[in-house]
Amino acid sequence: MKKNSQPAHWRGFTLVEVLVTATIISVLTAIGIVSYTNINKRSRDTKRKSDMEQIRSALEMYRSDNGGYPNTGSGSWTDASNLSATLVSSYMAAIPSDPKSTTQVYRYQATNLVSGNYYGYCVSSLIETENPTDTCTPDTVNSHNYGLKSP
Repeated sequence: MKKNSQPAHWRGFTLVEVLVTATIISVLTAIGIVSYTNINKRSRDTKRKSDMEQIRSALEMYRSDNGGYPNTGSGSWTDASNLSATLVSSYMAAIPSDPKSTTQVYRYQATNLVSGNYYGYCVSSLIETENPTDTCTPDTVNSHNYGLKSP
């Protein structure tokens, strides 16, 4: 009988043991990446909702002082950044921007025109992780699915 020339503690792992270990590590990594991605999406959605609440608060203060909501054009959807001249410095520090993309912006639409004053509004954004139920007429052109409207 031939004796093994290496001591027992020098023997390596079998191919099956290495494959099982690699598979377990791969599965755990995939789960971690998916969880991290979902956490980031929820975090961005929370920031968007908070930003929209800031815009809503500024719009309500503006209405309280001026008797109506700002008109940014023809009453159609426009970038919320167009509210800067009206709201910034008096009612808020700056119009917030989307946490993920500079091309995806908050949108604003003045509504309920009566005698030259707008008595309603909608602010919209894209929410990534849910199908929102608190919506006004969303800006479907820009794939917005979440909106806040005047109370």
